[in-house]
Amino acid sequence: CTGNGICKCRVCECFPNFTGSACDCSLDTAPCMASNGQICNGRGTCECGTCNCTDPKFQGPTCEMCQTCLGVCAEHKDCVQCRAFKKGEKKESCSQECMYFNMTQVENRDKLPQPGQPDPLSHCKEKDVDDCWFYFTYSVNSNGEANVHVVE
Repeated sequence: CTGNGICKCRVCECFPNFTGSACDCSLDTAPCMASNGQICNGRGTCECGTCNCTDPKFQGPTCEMCQTCLGVCAEHKDCVQCRAFKKGEKKESCSQECMYFNMTQVENRDKLPQPGQPDPLSHCKEKDVDDCWFYFTYSVNSNGEANVHVVE
């Protein structure tokens, strides 16, 4: 019973927090807890103390790595640009394509949310169509709502 239970009549009786025919499956979800406080970053299920990522492009101990993904910043920059500054590649389609996040404008970079909040947060610095830098943060809260803070 892999040391996690007692064998009685050739059947394992598992100690609390273990299951499986050989008591080799831990029910402890702590190893699956991501830094954002979600099990498997919300992208998988915790099975026997290990994340089973449901989205195949994510991997890693808590489904945090994506080799093929555009960075969060690059992925959202066109929508942030059109919502905040009314310009860029999605200027014409902004109201159809880019209403999926809540946006807050802040006056300077010091007013952007800082790491240490419960939601995963990306700090972004991107170039706009006029070759100027703009700054924003992108986060997703536990309800799955995307929040963007952008410097005016």
